[in-house]
Amino acid sequence: MSHTDSFIEEVTEEVRRDKFYAFLKKYGWIGIVAVLALVGGAAWTEYSKAKERAAAQATGDAITAALGAETPAARAEALANVATTGEARIAVAMLRAGELHAAGDVKGALAVLAPLAADDMLDPAYRDLAVLKTAMIGAGEIAPEDRISQLAGIASPGAPYRLLAEEQIAAAQAEMGDKQAAIDGYRAISQDVDASNALRRRAAQMMVALGADPAE
Repeated sequence: MSHTDSFIEEVTEEVRRDKFYAFLKKYGWIGIVAVLALVGGAAWTEYSKAKERAAAQATGDAITAALGAETPAARAEALANVATTGEARIAVAMLRAGELHAAGDVKGALAVLAPLAADDMLDPAYRDLAVLKTAMIGAGEIAPEDRISQLAGIASPGAPYRLLAEEQIAAAQAEMGDKQAAIDGYRAISQDVDASNALRRRAAQMMVALGADPAE
């Protein structure tokens, strides 16, 4: 390579270097901002996760402490003071309704369940459970016709508590004196492939109690 070519190459390289540094001076801040954003975003994500874990643990500890009270009434009162959000709020409400019922406060239990049973935006697994628990807890407070009307909405095919709802409907029909409808309902449950063995046994026992032969 001649001295001239070598000189030209060195000058060209120097020009490239100058352009590169000029580019960094002009636009380098963009890269710095991008790096800071990535680092800051990762740090915020970890902070948020840690905060959520701590909140979940605190809620779990509060629920455990509430359930450790000696009487159902005390447990219900303690659960009412547990600060919760999201799904934890629903779980605590269900637990509190159960404790109120155990304490003999049926109306209080139904009052706790009412907002959940009426919330169309709630996940069906929770809403339908609230409806089912309302019918079961409120058997002495709610007329059988009204319970059947409430349960019909959660007894449709594919509903999470369909068979349990059908069982409660049959019980309400028997309470109304519609014995044949109740027997037919229990028989359908006993023959349903999705029914558990325990549920089939209960249905068969109820058919016998109503004077029907489960084997027919």
